[in-house]
Amino acid sequence: MSFIDIQSLTFQYSKKDKAVNNVSMQINRGDFVCLLGHNGSGKSTLAKLIVGLLKPDTGSIKIDGIELTEETVDELRQKIGIVFQNPDNQFVGVSVKDDIAFGLENRQLPRQDMLDKIELYAKLVSMDRFLDANPESLSGGEKQRVAIAGVLACDPEVIIFDEATSMLDPRGVQEVVEVIRQLKGKRTVISITHNLKEALLANKVIVMNEGSIVLAGTPQEIFQEKEILKASKLDILETMKLIEMVEQSTLLEKAKIEETLWELTYQK
Repeated sequence: MSFIDIQSLTFQYSKKDKAVNNVSMQINRGDFVCLLGHNGSGKSTLAKLIVGLLKPDTGSIKIDGIELTEETVDELRQKIGIVFQNPDNQFVGVSVKDDIAFGLENRQLPRQDMLDKIELYAKLVSMDRFLDANPESLSGGEKQRVAIAGVLACDPEVIIFDEATSMLDPRGVQEVVEVIRQLKGKRTVISITHNLKEALLANKVIVMNEGSIVLAGTPQEIFQEKEILKASKLDILETMKLIEMVEQSTLLEKAKIEETLWELTYQK
């Protein structure tokens, strides 16, 4: 049985367009799923539906065999953590330690258990040296790592990264992607992004466009569909652009060059 089972899901903010249009998907426990799509494709709306921040117009969402309803939403939210694109919106404490502790305090954990978890997850995201620091003094990547530690401390079975790297500089992106990489196989991860490089981490990729799923498969399968990716307003990888140039050229040993470029494309 799928851990997350979504069937015929539809949601619209207005009568004009459907933000999510008849979407069905299954996510198994331990999957690393990347939801790819340009701004307005429906991927972030889908995330909000999964965590119960929005109510679908039609269709159903089951998590661990339990249907998401007004009666079950509080119970099911305990299983899911979400990291948003702007880490500043998630800070509530005056120190890193306070921020990681926030969700634990709400769950009324014993003090020593709380301190142990704060230390464990701060170390996991390499922020243990900053526990007494004011979050405002941190870089974007450091803030996002603290936000991830706070989510991990609550021990959710599913973590959703909603464009978690989109507001970061290249160094911050690298820092956060490395933390996400460490979670592979340890949690069920849903990464929402428009960056194809981040999709390389996933074992399953789902491409959305105008509220609908237009592609689904492994990264290797998805990256072969360059025209669909372009039609979905996604910028293909530099190696894929080189492959197109080679295909259109009269170079000798084209097949060997293309094979090498594809291998480079899939390097993680």
